[in-house]
Amino acid sequence: MVFEVARGITAFLGVEAGIMRGEAPGFAEEEIETLRRSLALKEAENQRLREGISDSASEGTAGDGIQVGGVDPGNVVWIFGVARVGSTWLASMMGEAEGHTVWNEPRVGSLFGNFYYGRGAHRDNKHGILGGSEEERSRAIRALVLAAAEAKFGSDVDGGYLVIKEPNGSNGAPLLSRALPESRVIFLVRDPRDVASSGLGAALEGGWYDKQRKRRGISKQLGADEIVEARANRYVEYIGRSREAYEAHEGPKTLVRYEDLRSSPLETMQRIYSDLGMPVDGDKVLRAVEKHSWENIPEGKKGPDKFYRKASPGGWREDLTPEQVQTVERITASLLEEFYPA
Repeated sequence: MVFEVARGITAFLGVEAGIMRGEAPGFAEEEIETLRRSLALKEAENQRLREGISDSASEGTAGDGIQVGGVDPGNVVWIFGVARVGSTWLASMMGEAEGHTVWNEPRVGSLFGNFYYGRGAHRDNKHGILGGSEEERSRAIRALVLAAAEAKFGSDVDGGYLVIKEPNGSNGAPLLSRALPESRVIFLVRDPRDVASSGLGAALEGGWYDKQRKRRGISKQLGADEIVEARANRYVEYIGRSREAYEAHEGPKTLVRYEDLRSSPLETMQRIYSDLGMPVDGDKVLRAVEKHSWENIPEGKKGPDKFYRKASPGGWREDLTPEQVQTVERITASLLEEFYPA
């Protein structure tokens, strides 16, 4: 369905271009003129939607004018980071606000990120799907993201915000943020030692992630040290790309530390909405924070082998061996120093 919509967009854009040039086979001259005026009005409306975005943010990027249905690119909110940084919690609280729809881990960032960064030889090929100029690449990504959002949510996001929780697609964050320069970006970061600790607990025998893998028929079990090293390397890639996207983004954005969200959830949520320029009802934010607090998670859904594990910053001191701590600190040294200096 998504690809059918995307193909339809491509065909429609070709017809639009022909109409604006006065070259639209099958249309009478009077019809072409009427359609040209209609398209001009549509473009003027799209331009109004893009107000507030600096010229530098929109110039040479993203493909201005590509919009699908009720999905306003300026109301797309990305949550970038890496798995186990609290993105589920944050998205759940944001999803309580009126007019907020949560798109839970589409992994569209990985779709592009794995190919673009992992198979870089195609970048010099102008015919490659992500080759050519940055503008061409961004237009293609923008069209697919908006088409997929429209196909999945349609009028549900008409005039509202679409919060895209994308921790496992954040290795493509720079591509996504460039494709939608008017979107809003949340860069969510957590101490890499706690991220590795949480990932270790999930992946060890009996953990929730281990159970998921076995249900999918994956029986190979990594050792604890291998899991910790893999999580640390993943942190560097995904948090590094999230930081790149955040620093380059010229639209609304905010940097959030999990530890601040945990210690002062209401104040941190209020700051997020303020930084992103998103008006919300203060009482509803308070109710969302209370509803999704650690204390209100049912006892049967939290614990050492559950998805909701500890929510205790600094728990890595109890969970990781000294050797594992050294591994994480060595691999993530630059990011650790930047966000969690000793």
